[in-house]
Amino acid sequence: MSLPSILTSTEQVSGFAAELSQYPVIAVDLEADSMHNYQEKVCLLQFSTPDTTVLIDPLAGADLQLLQPVMANPQIRKIFHAADYDIRCLARDFEIEISGLFDTMICSQFLGEARFGLADVLRKYYSVELDKQYQRADWSKRPLPEAMIRYAAEDTSHLLELVENLEGQLREKGRLEWVEEECALLEKVRFIDRQGPLFLRFKGAGTLDRRQLALLENLLQWRDAEAQRQDRPLYKVFGNKELLTISKQLPKDLGQISGVSPRLLERYGKKIMPAIQAALDLPESELPIYPRGERRAKDPQIEKRVIRLKKWRKQISAELEIDPGVLINNTLLEELARKHPGTDHDLAEIDLLKNWQRKVLGEGILQTLN
Repeated sequence: MSLPSILTSTEQVSGFAAELSQYPVIAVDLEADSMHNYQEKVCLLQFSTPDTTVLIDPLAGADLQLLQPVMANPQIRKIFHAADYDIRCLARDFEIEISGLFDTMICSQFLGEARFGLADVLRKYYSVELDKQYQRADWSKRPLPEAMIRYAAEDTSHLLELVENLEGQLREKGRLEWVEEECALLEKVRFIDRQGPLFLRFKGAGTLDRRQLALLENLLQWRDAEAQRQDRPLYKVFGNKELLTISKQLPKDLGQISGVSPRLLERYGKKIMPAIQAALDLPESELPIYPRGERRAKDPQIEKRVIRLKKWRKQISAELEIDPGVLINNTLLEELARKHPGTDHDLAEIDLLKNWQRKVLGEGILQTLN
């Protein structure tokens, strides 16, 4: 297979956007550098049409907003596999919104596939072996090696054939509308611009007392600045486990820190001591408070309903041969148990319940709850 074209200029992207607009269906994917740089970014876009596969290099400076009309046109179907992250990145980096999405990973899940990664699906249907070593590669490096270019092209070159296969199976099972609804909802996902202390997004912060929490926040702020200075991901500077360990210990000097590798302390020990000391010196009145949501009182009746719903879900998921969590997740089961709908009208008032779930599962939900 010859190498695909790589577009680098605004003029090339403009011409290709016009070409894409002539097709009723295209396959799309992207590669980013989240495991290699502080601020992740889209490093490559891949497109396949029935006739060709083309790559676009956004790092070369071309105006990718020229793709906006094509990508937003609902009459042009866009085939992705596992589109959630891609949709968020395209909106953030290029203000590109997707309409006409069809996700082959969701198709695979609703067909009951136990393994629904692209490599697994292509291996099953086409005996294609994707080289997994490039899944975590640094896609920001230039020039791209030939092997990475081939890998990127293969991510989309099989999707148009794959979608015909999966869509046919979905039609036979009467599940195509389920997938279409899921895809329409997926088009709207975006990254959230989070505000407030960094500890609010740190697993384990809620277990700390106020001074430990102050130390954790100082360490998180230090790590963020250090990662930005080095242009490295946060985890490659200092791991979460180590930061939590130090925060719990409230060490007065480096000698009191345990459970952290000597290499890490040798490299960053002196740099983190000011952050540690500042937390130790902070007046009691200025210590942060971890926000606690209002705890619902345990209701035995609700708990019983959740148990019944989970038992029912296990049975129906086995009948439909779909993973229970794909069929209806725990959050929705708990919402149903709390609101205890008694009629179809009541079910329609539950926002988390999708239309396909209401049609397919609604009768079973009502029978289980009442």
